Amino acid sequence: MKPGSEIFVCCEDRVVWIRVEGNGSSANSRAMRDFAQEMVRRGSREFILDLSKCPAMDSTFMGTLVGISLSLGKPGEGRLSLVNLNQRNLEAITSLGLDQLFNVRVSTETKAGQALANPVEEDRAARARTILEAHEALIKTFPENLSKFKDVVKYLSEDLGLSK
Repeated sequence: MKPGSEIFVCCEDRVVWIRVEGNGSSANSRAMRDFAQEMVRRGSREFILDLSKCPAMDSTFMGTLVGISLSLGKPGEGRLSLVNLNQRNLEAITSLGLDQLFNVRVSTETKAGQALANPVEEDRAARARTILEAHEALIKTFPENLSKFKDVVKYLSEDLGLSK
């Protein structure tokens, strides 16, 4: 993870609070995804993502959020809320149709937490798989996104030796 980009987490009454400080990117998507998967496995179904200190998100990060949301089950079984978004992040999620998937709130309270460790050494293939899964989630959730990300998916699939 780049210096200055950290993810802090806090769990309280099966509610998971995540605060992103710095850009949400492919560099910190895998750590967040792995943490969220573990929390879902433990029974958490409500995630609140505080973006007040996150100036920007890339498509991998947003696709990772889609993956987390999908892992929470059918609508009504779980919820991923995005809070304290700046205009740039709001426009980014809206342009991909994600405002229809997430509970988006302009401001809310936040929780302090501890820093989430990023994998020390992430090999190139593991990072490519994370990026591919995130973009496939963006397309699966909103097929209109295919035209935006088909080249990324094709390139990564070929690079990983997968047929798409």
